[in-house]
Amino acid sequence: MARYGKEHKLATRQRIIETAGRRFKRSGIDGSGVATLMADAGLTNGAFYAHFESKEDLIATAVSHQLREQGEQLAAVAPGRDGLEQIVRTYLSREHRDSPEEGCPSAALLDEITRCADPTKQAYTDSVLAFVDDMAARLAPHDPQSARTTILGVYALMVGTLQLSRALTDRQLADDLLEQGIRNALAALDAGQ
Repeated sequence: MARYGKEHKLATRQRIIETAGRRFKRSGIDGSGVATLMADAGLTNGAFYAHFESKEDLIATAVSHQLREQGEQLAAVAPGRDGLEQIVRTYLSREHRDSPEEGCPSAALLDEITRCADPTKQAYTDSVLAFVDDMAARLAPHDPQSARTTILGVYALMVGTLQLSRALTDRQLADDLLEQGIRNALAALDAGQ
């Protein structure tokens, strides 16, 4: 039986993390068993423990990965206030609302993350704060720490708006809510400058 090299193991681990992140956001953490997660990655259930200590380990890793990717997308956005507006408009878009498996883990999983073990919550906290701090640096480049609470509030507003918009059956009302959320987030950013 041939042994796989380190690169193959890392690539396999990455595939599990990425497919698990999408599955968690689509079906929820509790609705995603290890067997389903591994099947999504095209692997057997038995291969799981070669890559992760537990499901909780995978949750923390996948959520952190998703938030890190979200943060990396900031690099492609214009600097300053214009970039923040672009982030708000993209986040509170119909496309983001209608594709939770491709979107923000906070909007898809926040209620479940609060019930996770402390290491998972700490990994989430660290990842969210890295994202928030990147946004704060756009709002207050000379003193990002002064804008951290403002950005946390805007982020919370965006997450809650997206969650509520996803839950509404009235599509026009859901669309109107996204538009109002954009206005509210931009007003909060302007008030925080």
